[in-house]
Amino acid sequence: MKAYVYGANGPEISDVAKPTPKGTQVLVKVHACGLNRADLGMTKGHVHGAAGGVGTVLGMEWAGEVAELGPDAKGVKVGDRIMGSGGAAFAEYTLADHGRLFRAPSNMNFDEAATLPVALATMHNAVVTNGALQAGQSVLIQGASSGVGLMAMQIAKLKGAKLVIGSSTDAMRRGRLKEFGADLAVDSKDPGWVDQVLQATGGEGVDLIVDQVSGPVANQNLEATRVKGRIVNVGRLGGTHGDFNFDLHAARRIQYIGVTFRTRSIEEIREIFDEVRKDIWPAVEARKLQLPIDKVYKFADIGAAFAHMEANQHLGKIVVTL
Repeated sequence: MKAYVYGANGPEISDVAKPTPKGTQVLVKVHACGLNRADLGMTKGHVHGAAGGVGTVLGMEWAGEVAELGPDAKGVKVGDRIMGSGGAAFAEYTLADHGRLFRAPSNMNFDEAATLPVALATMHNAVVTNGALQAGQSVLIQGASSGVGLMAMQIAKLKGAKLVIGSSTDAMRRGRLKEFGADLAVDSKDPGWVDQVLQATGGEGVDLIVDQVSGPVANQNLEATRVKGRIVNVGRLGGTHGDFNFDLHAARRIQYIGVTFRTRSIEEIREIFDEVRKDIWPAVEARKLQLPIDKVYKFADIGAAFAHMEANQHLGKIVVTL
């Protein structure tokens, strides 16, 4: 089968063996894939958790149909339309654990379905489970113009947030954040953004920050969070290291929580997918939670899709179809 593989000379479309499902695995006939920032890193040889390096089939998000079941797989049958996440997505066929997938709603095509699994699982876990957002509270999403950021704002609104603030350093994308639930949009490179947040919250700061930027904004995040507020560290696109004001952190009694899928067991990931299904799935089916598709590429043009992502001028998801 055809797959997008990181080889000795970089990423390229190659012929690889079609996988066989074992245990609780499901073999998926892939129809569409969503691109993510972690994929971009792996096309440059970086590792993401246990994945990466020469010989890696790239990709982590897909939509398609069940082609075959492992002997212990349950909950789906051959022919079911599904979407999910896991390694080796950029291929004609991929494997997924039966607990790490969703049924694709009948009112979505495969392109649309491929945009959702990572964003839904990541941001429900960050905003609701770890962020403990309650109705009437305020939230700031750092890096809000990414696909997962746009989803975070929508989930926050769905859960009854009274104030949703999104950050983006790009003026065009910042101007569109209100379409996805932002009441206020700020530029995290503007030295005055903390004052804007404090002004919008009566001087107190937000109840919750979901941070995808990290390093450069760590101390500003502390300043923008209210006493006994929460910061959930989801991503580190701006840098993995930075100065940290421990005294301010302690004085504000802020809960600082780090999350990642890279060190979670399959049991933990299954639980996260279950929580999405139980809590917000009706909103997914009603298309209240959805992401814009910036551009769709054919699999043969996947290199151009990654070039488009690296140019960093898109809003929403880049999709590759097979």
